[in-house]
Amino acid sequence: MKILILGAGQVGSTVAESLVSEANDITVVDSDAEKLRQLQDRLDLRTVVGNAAHPSTLEAAGIADADMLLAVTQSDEVNLVACKLAASLFNTPTRIARIRSADYLDREEVFSANNFCVDLSICPEQILTDYIVKLIEFPEALQVLEFASGKVSLVAVRAFEGGPLVGRPLRALRADMPQIDTRVAAIFRQNRSINMTGDTVVEKGDEVFFIAATEHIRSVMKELRRMDKPAKRVMIVGGGNIGRRLAKALENKYQVKLIEFNKKVCASLAADLSKTLVLHGDGTDEKLMQQEHVADIDVFCALTNDDENNIMSSLLAKQGGARKVIALINRSAYVDLLQGGKIDIALSPAQITIGTLLAYVRQGDVAAVHSLRRGAAEALELIAHGDRESSRVVGRRIEEIESPPGATIGAMVRGDQVLIAHHDTVIEAEDHVIVFVNDKRSVGKVEKLFQVKLGFL
Repeated sequence: MKILILGAGQVGSTVAESLVSEANDITVVDSDAEKLRQLQDRLDLRTVVGNAAHPSTLEAAGIADADMLLAVTQSDEVNLVACKLAASLFNTPTRIARIRSADYLDREEVFSANNFCVDLSICPEQILTDYIVKLIEFPEALQVLEFASGKVSLVAVRAFEGGPLVGRPLRALRADMPQIDTRVAAIFRQNRSINMTGDTVVEKGDEVFFIAATEHIRSVMKELRRMDKPAKRVMIVGGGNIGRRLAKALENKYQVKLIEFNKKVCASLAADLSKTLVLHGDGTDEKLMQQEHVADIDVFCALTNDDENNIMSSLLAKQGGARKVIALINRSAYVDLLQGGKIDIALSPAQITIGTLLAYVRQGDVAAVHSLRRGAAEALELIAHGDRESSRVVGRRIEEIESPPGATIGAMVRGDQVLIAHHDTVIEAEDHVIVFVNDKRSVGKVEKLFQVKLGFL
């Protein structure tokens, strides 16, 4: 597929890196020549320097025969104009725009074919906010991802000593919970995926991914680790787009404090938020942390635009007694260094956002994609089509399907019914099938597995 990416920032470069590895023809456009040079030094792609909203720049980038336009610059207006030009001048089949302003997002007609011709608008800040809300709702989890309109969840937890299943084989999970159906999709031990059977013993420190109907998630989590008390008090550092959105999403259910360094922004936040306590100060100020009783905080979220400030404030909060700390980290190298240490969860905004884009790029009928373990693994929701003759999955039991190495079929959603996959479960046409892939290099093989033969109508 020939894909044109506008913007070489965090989102653009992360998407480019992911798509290049899947043998797509990628061109990246940005006005910053140095950013493009660094990108080209790392990846096998083409770059064009110029204004992404100018027809001549788009033409030079090869938009005339592009299959998809991903407009993910920092400017909503540039992204909208580029999509409009791509549709009206170059007839580009698929157009995706990154939009940050709520003023645009609240008016769906802005994106219609009569206006800016945007097939999909994504707001990374809102995607990230929704993601953090889930982590606060389940404070024991490392990741909480939803599929099939929220009917199924894939959750990652760290197995701790004292958990009922730790030191016991996986088959004990069914014996302990005969009324609840679940499946362990993968176990990572010392950052490596292990081959699983019913006799595999869960060890302390294992990162366990399990899938279950969303209503059963808490019950399954209790099997893997001691449950924490539900979060009540949340402290946020950084009153930018993400901090503001998160405070607004939480303030009616939790006690929320928000620390912001800029006085004018503080005034704006205080006017916009009804129940959040807005404080003017520095998130790396140890005295301020003590004054605001950080030791009583259940979840601390460092969400400024500065990685180093987020790291320092998170470490101070943890040292001061905060139960769980979450830090927003843009540099992927930092994420890998910090995750699972003093900082409980290091979030990469680009990695969390990328799944929404990948669902549009994937071959076959892909309803959702979630990037896992900082992009090394993926979970996909694919829709099965065809019949036993035209499909390699429809009408077959799980044990009959030749899944690629490292790919695990975890569950199916059939209408409103959630079916956890077992060896004798049969996939039917139009089932939404959730597949965990512990090595991203196998994703293409999974997509091909679900594609119907050419003769299918």
